[in-house]
Amino acid sequence: MGGVTPRRLMLDTHVLLWALTEPARLSGQIRDLAADRRTELFVSAASAWEIATKQRLGKLPQAEVLVRAYPQHLARLEVESVPVTDEHSLLAGSMEWDHRDPFDRMIAAQCMAESLPLASADEAFQTLTGVQVLW
Repeated sequence: MGGVTPRRLMLDTHVLLWALTEPARLSGQIRDLAADRRTELFVSAASAWEIATKQRLGKLPQAEVLVRAYPQHLARLEVESVPVTDEHSLLAGSMEWDHRDPFDRMIAAQCMAESLPLASADEAFQTLTGVQVLW
């Protein structure tokens, strides 16, 4: 990463939410990377599913506005959505990792398959080999 080549960074779901609603909660490193125009920001399509599910279940009641205008919020932050492919799904389902959260498993699989470092404060990713976690 660095140099002339643009940096690439996958945002974990909570990092996307904080970037949109509480940017002060982001680490200095993630704020700097996100503010750098050379950094390409990505988010998993699974994050949209996670946000909508948690909003529906009442765990993220304030996310209704985000769910209604999700593509516009991504465009505002200049974040590109990474679609879920068969390769991602097979990897997420088969990787040896005790973490059972399906959203985290998909995000991790996409990071592995697409060679993307992950911006996350979630310690669960620290136990997974094959994903570079930045915070």
